[in-house]
Order: sequence, then C-alpha cells, then structure tokens
Amino acid sequence: MGKFFFCFLFSFLSILPLPLLKPVVALPLYTNSRWIVDEDGARVKLACVNWPSHLEAVVAEGLSKQPVAMISKKIGSMGFNCVRLTWPLFLATNQSLASLTVRQSFQRLGLLESIAGFQANNPSMVDLPLISAYQAVVSGLADNNVMIILDNHLSKPGWCCSSFDGNGFFGDQYFNPDLWVQGLTRMATMFRGVTNVVGMSLRNELRGPKQNVKDWYRYMQKGAEAVHSANPDVLVIVSGLSYDTDLSFVLKQELELTFTGKLVFEMHWYGFTDGSAWETGSPNQVCGRVVESVMRRGGVLLEKGWPLFVSEFGVDQRGTNVNDNRYLNCFFGLAAELDFDWALWTLVGSYYTREGVFGLEEFYGLLNWNWCEVRNSSFLQRISALQSPFQGPDLSDARPHKVIFHPATGLCIVWMSVFEPLTLGPCPESDAWSYTPQKTLIMKETYFCLQADGPGNPGKLGIICTEPGSKWESISDSKMHLSTKLGDGTTVCLDIDSSNNIVTNACKCLSGDNKCDPGSQWFKIVNATNISTRPLIQISSNLDLNGAEHAS
Repeated sequence: MGKFFFCFLFSFLSILPLPLLKPVVALPLYTNSRWIVDEDGARVKLACVNWPSHLEAVVAEGLSKQPVAMISKKIGSMGFNCVRLTWPLFLATNQSLASLTVRQSFQRLGLLESIAGFQANNPSMVDLPLISAYQAVVSGLADNNVMIILDNHLSKPGWCCSSFDGNGFFGDQYFNPDLWVQGLTRMATMFRGVTNVVGMSLRNELRGPKQNVKDWYRYMQKGAEAVHSANPDVLVIVSGLSYDTDLSFVLKQELELTFTGKLVFEMHWYGFTDGSAWETGSPNQVCGRVVESVMRRGGVLLEKGWPLFVSEFGVDQRGTNVNDNRYLNCFFGLAAELDFDWALWTLVGSYYTREGVFGLEEFYGLLNWNWCEVRNSSFLQRISALQSPFQGPDLSDARPHKVIFHPATGLCIVWMSVFEPLTLGPCPESDAWSYTPQKTLIMKETYFCLQADGPGNPGKLGIICTEPGSKWESISDSKMHLSTKLGDGTTVCLDIDSSNNIVTNACKCLSGDNKCDPGSQWFKIVNATNISTRPLIQISSNLDLNGAEHAS
C-alpha cells in the first residue's frame, strides 16, 4: 500500500505547480478545408497522446499504478489537449467479454499484483464491467478538459500489429466487416452527447495480404456513415493502407459520403518505418527521401484541402537510439512546416501484460515504469513547440509571417535586445520574419535582416541587406540547411553554439557520411499567423546600428 500512496503523492506534488489545460468550450469540432476548427470557426490543433486500452486486459493501462483522475491531470499538465484512447472491437461486440469486471479480467490473466494496485488506486473501478471501466476513463479525461478520440485499434484484444494476426483487413479471421460496423455504431451511440469525445478513428493500421483499395472504399464508407448516423457530432477519422502509411489512392478517388465537415484522414510515421536507414544512411539524404515519400503517400492531402492527423509517431524516450533521434529531427521539421494534428505514441510507462511479459516497460512511453515521473523532461519541453498551432483560421488578427524553427531543440530564433546575441527561445516569443523573393530574412516592422559574419562568428542583424552574407537559401536533400555566401566566396550555414546562440559555421554533413549528424544546422522557415507574446523591441532612432550589429 505504501508504494501506491507514494506514487500518488509524488504525482500530486509534481503536477501541482503546473497550469491545468484550458477547456475547449466551443465543441463539437468540424473541418474547414485542411483545418480542424471549433464551433466558432477557430482552429483547434489536436496535440494528443495515445493511451492504450486494447491489450489482453481490455483496461486502460496504468490504472494499477495511478488514479485515473491523476493520470488525466498529468496529461493536461504536460500540454496535451487530447487522448487517442484505443479499444478492441470485441469490447463492443462480445457481451461475455464486455461484462467481465476489471478484477475478473485480471484474474483470468494471472495479474494478481495488478488487482492489488488497481484496488489501491482506483477502488471504485475494480469491480466495474470492462465496458463501464472504459466509460469511466473517458469521464476522467473529460472532467479534466481533455478531448478524446476513440480508436478502434484491432478486433481481438492484444498487442498490435502483424500482417498475419487475423486483425489486419476486412475478412481476416477476427475482422468481420458487418460486426465491425455494429461495434462502431454501438460505441458511437454510447458516447453520443459526451461532449469531449470529439472523434472516432474507424480502424488502426489496415494491413496484410488481403488489403486492397476496392474493399477499402466499400467498407470505410459503410463505417464512416454508421458512425456519423449514430453520432453526428464526432469527427470521422479514416486510416489508409499498409500499416496506415499510404493514403495516396485517395487523390485518384475521393471517399463518397453523405455528410461534410467531419472527415479527417490519419497516417502513421515512425523511424522504424524505414528500418535502420536513419542510422546507416546520411541523415540529410534519408530525411529528403522519406519526407518525399510521406508527402506523396499522405502529406499531399493537406495541399488538397483535407485535414491530416498523424495519429502515431514516437521515439525511444531514453534518447540513446540513433535511428530514432535522427528521424525525430526530420519529423519535427516537417511537423512544424505542415502544422498538422498529431498523437504521440505513447503515454504508457509499463503494461499490465504485453506479449506474455507481466509489467513490461515501454521505453517509447512518456512516463516511467511506475507512471509517476516523466521519462524524458527535455523531450517534453521540445514537443511543446508543436502543441500550439503555428497557423490556421481565426488564430489571431496577425498578418502572415515566418518563424525560424530549430527542430533539434523545438525552439525558434529570438532577439531579446540590441545588447544580446540572436539566440533560440520559445516559439511563442519568436520575432516575426519575412522571407523575401530576394531570399533575405527580414525582421518584420524593422529594417533589420539576418546576416552572417564569417565562420565561427555570431549571426547578426544588419540594415544593408544586399551585401554578401544576407541571402539565405535552403540547401541539402533535407532542405533544412540555411546557407549564405560570404564576400570571399565562402559558404556558411546557420548553426547554434553550446549556449543555443545563433552562429554561422561551415556547412556540415552535406555528403553521404552516415557518421555525421547535421541536427544543429537544421532550421525550418515556418509559416505562422499566431501573435508573439513578446512586444517588439523598440530601436532608438539615434542608435549606432553598425555598432549594435557588431555588439551582438
């Protein structure tokens, strides 16, 4: 009992100083071209985390270690406004399973320690039927102003996924299309009127030898219509083929539905999607190649006016996986540029049981094994840049501008004063830039442009924007090296020093060297319409501008 109380106390104290998530008051959500918007037409960016409830126990993970209210508060305090809450189809279609109590479900799996933990942390839930326990988790999230997307992850409870697990595609052993439509209808009906349930994802990661486009259209249309008919408030979220990495066929033939303003597409993107390419190849070349593929197979839908929800991405939170680390830099660059909605895999610190292992630790999880502490606080700080929208309808009255985003840190270039160097800081405090046809980066409402002053020197602001070192171009396969040519013909790239100050150095990792990590030199010029929270620095009219440049 002592360890459960300690975990509870630690979590309570750890989140107490943090602001709670602001409520989303204008629900339900709709779509407006490529954007998800609230009832007032203002953009709502889904910044979600995945909370699995589809494994053998058929209970949201972690409830043997933390009260549901505490986990829900923790999610909000970490900056997430949404949970993708998974569920197995049999929870909605198999009455004998759905009516099992949490205690009985754990007993049949031999999870006696989990029962004791559940009794200590969630005593009011331990003897609820599994379907009621699922509803209780939804209520706990809603009570803490967290939006919920119900994700039908698979049919038979268990770990996902394989091409031959019987859950992959319509007609597989455990995937009866008619039963699937019935299950979607029941879940949509059950949560009709639950305001914070804002979306339903029809099926996770369609895959396997039976997958084909013809059946995708046939059954996805049926599932979408069934959900909308039963619950017209929710977004209807539709996945693609090949483990949800391919939606390219939608460009040739749209999904024909009787409703509008509710359809969202989803796709997945992990580092391991491309094997070990990030570690064995040149990060610049791999990033360029993979981004081209992601855009062709799904990202292009944004350009065509469809919302795209990257409902799974994630990395080893220990920070020791080179493949994941390099992938994440590339992911952050594209995520900022496209400003798509997303859901991180995963919240989970450990599982009740996964693939036969009791208490298996999840190193992709935000939380540690005990569900008390954040596994990697620097990651949480870094992802905060993507939790707020850069752009979208009715975000502000600000004119469109640019911010200069640094994917490896999740920060943007800021200028705090004429006496301080250009540095990296929180993106909401970023200065507004324009990127001119002449390829100069000019700070809006000033005469200043970004300039290079030679290898190893700080970046500076100047007012003669036609001189060498003032024209910036995106180079390399990744399109994230910002380079300029100096007066002596030398080419340098934007970089950061050990204090996150902006400097210029010789451009690195442009060749096929797989040992070279270009992360410090990757920058992305991002479209924005949100207003900086920091007032514009006022420049005295009699200030020695040349002196100020060199002082910085």
